[in-house]
Amino acid sequence: MDYKDYYATLGVAKDTSPGDIQKAYRKLARKFHPDVNKSPEAETKFKEINEAHEVLKDEGKRAKYDQFGSNWKQAQQTGSPPPGFEDMYTVFTSGAGGGSRHGHDFGGEGFSSFFDMLFGGGFGGPAQGGPRATWSTGQAGPTHQAGADHEASISLALAEAASGGEREITLTDPTTGRARTLRVKIPKGIRAGQKIRLPGQGGAGRGGSTRGHLFLNVEILPDSRFRLEGNDLFTTLQVTPWEAALGGQAKVPTLEGDISVKIPAGSSGGRKIRLKEKGFPSAKGKTGDLYAKIRIVVPKQLTPDEEELFQQLAEKSEFQARN
Repeated sequence: MDYKDYYATLGVAKDTSPGDIQKAYRKLARKFHPDVNKSPEAETKFKEINEAHEVLKDEGKRAKYDQFGSNWKQAQQTGSPPPGFEDMYTVFTSGAGGGSRHGHDFGGEGFSSFFDMLFGGGFGGPAQGGPRATWSTGQAGPTHQAGADHEASISLALAEAASGGEREITLTDPTTGRARTLRVKIPKGIRAGQKIRLPGQGGAGRGGSTRGHLFLNVEILPDSRFRLEGNDLFTTLQVTPWEAALGGQAKVPTLEGDISVKIPAGSSGGRKIRLKEKGFPSAKGKTGDLYAKIRIVVPKQLTPDEEELFQQLAEKSEFQARN
């Protein structure tokens, strides 16, 4: 079983802080998300990134990986666990893998055998305090124990995160191959890094105990139209020189669709048009504003008539831009 260098997968050093690991993960996840990147290797790369992040974001898993990861291949060749592994535990549950509505696998059977053997099978491994059984000593685990909590990722469009609603996801049991579809309620105004909790959708409990929970880690896909700062959105409104000088009407994108706005006469490049409460909602119910920043664009090549008109304007206008 080949050793996997999770630090190399995320492109970070072994002493990288948790915050920088999260930044590296988000950057790579946006780049290789199958909904954005249509290259053949994108989905495989995306799974590898999620697997590495699943380990390195968790202090306990990261410590275990740092201690035994580099010795794992040798342990497999000798047929015995690395030194000290007799006291480690792994999970025996029928954990579920998760996917988006487009069918992309975010966990479970999407994880490598190295991950499963090092941290236990199932959907991202157990949460703290989940059910445990001995490594290979034959000792029995607890007779009654609540199921382990599982984690997966869910990627949302910016507008979807803002409006909330429901999303269907498909979970696949890696032991049986059976899939089940769940409807997930997405809270209005949810942010990247927050979690959606699905009670009773995690690992199976022992001795008739309750199942664990499934936590969906929220990622928000980039939107080329907007930049989000706090609860405010920023977009660019391209206008012609005559629209900037004379004023007019233009369509501006919002999270709810395009709306018409007035371009004030005499607008210079960089001027912002404020659309009140057309930004991103907060958890407390207050919605930010949207700012459309004017950018004046000119034709790359003038027609003879346009050139003549600009020449006339240049000759007759007394306006000085560089006073």
